[in-house]
Amino acid sequence: MDNPAIGRILRDMAYDSDILIVGGGLNGPALALALAQGGLTVTVIDARPAPTRAEKGFDGRAYALAIASKRLLTVLGVWPQVAAYSQPILKIKASDGLAGQGAAPFFLTFDAAEIEEGPMGFMLEDRFLYSAFLDAMTTTPGITLLSGETVTQQETTSNGASVTLASGRRMSGRLIVGCDGRGSGTATRAGIRRHGWGYGQTALVTAIAHDLPHHGIAHQFFMPEGPLAILPLPGNVSSIVWSERDDIARQIQALSDDEYLAALRPRFGDFLGEIRLAGERFTYPLSLSLAEKFVLPRLALVGDAAHGVHPIAGQGLNLGLRDVAALAEVLVEASRRGEDIGAIDVLERYQVWRRFDSTILALGMDTVNRLFSNDNPFLRAGRDIGLGLVNAMPSLRRGFIRQAAGLAGDLPRLLAGQAI
Repeated sequence: MDNPAIGRILRDMAYDSDILIVGGGLNGPALALALAQGGLTVTVIDARPAPTRAEKGFDGRAYALAIASKRLLTVLGVWPQVAAYSQPILKIKASDGLAGQGAAPFFLTFDAAEIEEGPMGFMLEDRFLYSAFLDAMTTTPGITLLSGETVTQQETTSNGASVTLASGRRMSGRLIVGCDGRGSGTATRAGIRRHGWGYGQTALVTAIAHDLPHHGIAHQFFMPEGPLAILPLPGNVSSIVWSERDDIARQIQALSDDEYLAALRPRFGDFLGEIRLAGERFTYPLSLSLAEKFVLPRLALVGDAAHGVHPIAGQGLNLGLRDVAALAEVLVEASRRGEDIGAIDVLERYQVWRRFDSTILALGMDTVNRLFSNDNPFLRAGRDIGLGLVNAMPSLRRGFIRQAAGLAGDLPRLLAGQAI
């Protein structure tokens, strides 16, 4: 066809949207915005009623957004809407410890000043980020949001892809992207197998108010039963992700609020003064889940649908946003060259870009969790000395900080703060 514009119009007539995104959590909206900015049309199918989620109070979900993730959100136009609700992370302190005994003498401190990029990250509650995504999707041309709809069937052919919704409606596109979490129906319907295991740990999650300021410092205490993360939120409030053995976690979650705090205090310590609950209490089972493939013809997986990881380093959402940035860049550039964005050779560029990095990081977090989630005296001595040695080596420490901040490796343009 001689006229590209006419060719594009004719192609679009055959589909409801270029891309069908299944899952409207956070990765789905982020990908939709990135693709729409690149000139593609997108339908986001979200099983949850959007306004209800946007209006909730603290629901246990708060994220440590890396510098690179903040750059992506800025390019997408979302960050200005949430910046006032965020808490800069200025330092991270990691230490071994036992409940009631405090931290071990050896500890590791990461300071944002070492990389001269400003804060090394930002804490932000899910409710604020999702609400900003919702506003952006409803005002961005090229995005259709189907809220409260569930996919029951999907089909891919050499020419396109389609999904059937529980309402009976059928949607067609050139490509299906699964952003539907660890139990991804998109992956299951496509026959993509998963590898992984449970950790025998459950995360107890809530918000804690405390008398003393946190000064923007995030703490990671490694306890024998599992890590305890204390993550700063605006004001004298912190989000905690408290990992315990499944049986212990069930017992703690069943306690009254006062009893829950009594169990937490020996682990939390008194460095922030008196503590009290500032939100509801939630639990999440912890596991590792890696998809055997990230792509098939006319299908791609993003975020937890591709790789569900342990929250020990707070990298789950950051990994997903790296997927978003890479896949968006691959698809937008392929479309501009006139390529078929659902073709396997195009989608494999995304898989090559993201699969190795995300798998290595997932297995690395798995190793750290196994190394620290025990009370073996020999391992305790070795890891404590190791923390102290890393703390004494500035160049190695800066490397860890840049990795955690999402500044290392082959960055997609969105993560560098550049439009596609």
